Amino acid sequence: MEAENSWSSRCALVTGATGLLGSALIAELLRRGARVTALVRDADPQSELIRTGTIRHVTVSQGSLEDYASLERAINENECDTVFHLGAQTIVGTALRSPLATFEANIRGSYNLLEACRVHSRLVKRVLIASSDKAYGSSDTLPYTEQHPLVGRHPYDVSKSCTDLLASTYAHTYGLPAGILRCGNIYGAGDLNWSRLIPGTIRSLLEGTAPVIRSDGKFLRDYVYVQDVVEAYLLVADHLEPSMRGESFNFSPERAFSVLEVVDLLRQILHRVDLEPIILSQATAEIRDQYLDCSKAKRALGWSPKFTFQQGLEQTVHWYQGYLSGK
Repeated sequence: MEAENSWSSRCALVTGATGLLGSALIAELLRRGARVTALVRDADPQSELIRTGTIRHVTVSQGSLEDYASLERAINENECDTVFHLGAQTIVGTALRSPLATFEANIRGSYNLLEACRVHSRLVKRVLIASSDKAYGSSDTLPYTEQHPLVGRHPYDVSKSCTDLLASTYAHTYGLPAGILRCGNIYGAGDLNWSRLIPGTIRSLLEGTAPVIRSDGKFLRDYVYVQDVVEAYLLVADHLEPSMRGESFNFSPERAFSVLEVVDLLRQILHRVDLEPIILSQATAEIRDQYLDCSKAKRALGWSPKFTFQQGLEQTVHWYQGYLSGK
């Protein structure tokens, strides 16, 4: 409760504000009494930030990550003491088709943001950097721990490896109070990227069509519910002492599922076991197996997921049922 109350005196800048995680994080920051500035490039009316009316309670700073002046102005004019850098081009397929745009948003956008925080170090007391399990690249040794090297090979993975290294550089060279969060696959209410496994499968099943699997269905991933990720970000923000500058933390339920297992769970929840998935076996430039060890987060932060995968999926399905029926 003390940690929650501390947010009433803070002003947070959130990049990626209209995304799945950004929308959920802003809602929780507002609940805790924080003042919030949202960096918005495209005002997508389908975003939960806008659909729920949450956007009316934040300061909207129009701009893109690629524009340093927009970031510097957002921090300076709103006197932000906390920065959540969630903004990025996050779709692996999009990155494969358009690597330049992905590098511009994810790499240039990250060093622009970090530099703006450095310039305004008298204002900024904590910076939370959204990374990903993809930053580790492919490894024969699993699960990943924070000691694994960052060896991304494909465009999206490389962009996240670079983001992590940039954050570490600013932390260790300039003393920027930055913490790096690496999560498994985040899912939950509000994700309208239908190319992703969970949203796409739910929509197919609700429409009565067979879900389509790009891979062979055997790829392994861990999946973490968006509300558990929100809690992780706030915990790191509250624990970001000088000794933790540049530290990275993994967040995961520490249970990997194959693509087919996820689809089967959703078929059971939606009572559509009659709809057998179509397996294309066409996935390219994707890491086959990825899952995280999060013992460091448990030990240092006391974090553990509050939702089982079954519970998270049930909550998510309920949201999509309402959304796709127009409610």
